[in-house]
Amino acid sequence: MNWTLFFTTFVTIFLAELGDKTQFAAIAASSQAESTKEVLIAVVLALATAGAIGVLLGKVLAEFINPEYMRYISGSLFILVGLWVLLKK
Repeated sequence: MNWTLFFTTFVTIFLAELGDKTQFAAIAASSQAESTKEVLIAVVLALATAGAIGVLLGKVLAEFINPEYMRYISGSLFILVGLWVLLKK
């Protein structure tokens, strides 16, 4: 197992998710629940599913697109979505 890749990915995803709208949605859901167990399980499964889709899609796209270009494409899409959120009315 490539532990450097593992820890780099973990820290990157963990920091990206802190303060994300997903975390705020989890806070809102758990504040309304009598038991947080259901909310915790749902959040973990939802994030795992979304992450799995991203990993599998990345693996498939890497066969058609140079991984170096994928960095630029995904970074650009991230910036474009951010601009869209800031500029939409």
